[in-house]
Amino acid sequence: MALYYRVFGLVADLALTLNLVLMVAILSLLQATLTMPGIAGIVLTVGMAVDANVLIFERIREELRNGNSPQASIHAGYEKAFSTIADANITTLIAAIVLFSFGTGPVKGFAVTLTIGILTSMFTAIMGTRAVINLIYGNRRAARLLI
Repeated sequence: MALYYRVFGLVADLALTLNLVLMVAILSLLQATLTMPGIAGIVLTVGMAVDANVLIFERIREELRNGNSPQASIHAGYEKAFSTIADANITTLIAAIVLFSFGTGPVKGFAVTLTIGILTSMFTAIMGTRAVINLIYGNRRAARLLI
């Protein structure tokens, strides 16, 4: 992501790292044992977090191609991508709740890890990356974005 999206990719990589740290911290607080299904939940979460960042960054690129200013493109990119990201994550969260309700043993572990991962990835992909991007590009008038 860092090679393809440049500065935005580095921010996304930072958000993915924070996502993994938050997931492990929450699992540690719950004293959960990390099993193979739990690792599969983490892998699925990382994939969904990458997807969320790609959706946001492609929306920003689309806004830039439409001739919007960099600041307006960033704002519109996050706003327009939010509904798609929320829809995908809520659908996956419903599936995880169903798996937890009807599953046993390893399936419940997968569902718990997936639920925690979805919540942390929503936080890091939307709030975390936006905060860092606004920190980088918020105070200055950039002529163009490195995306």
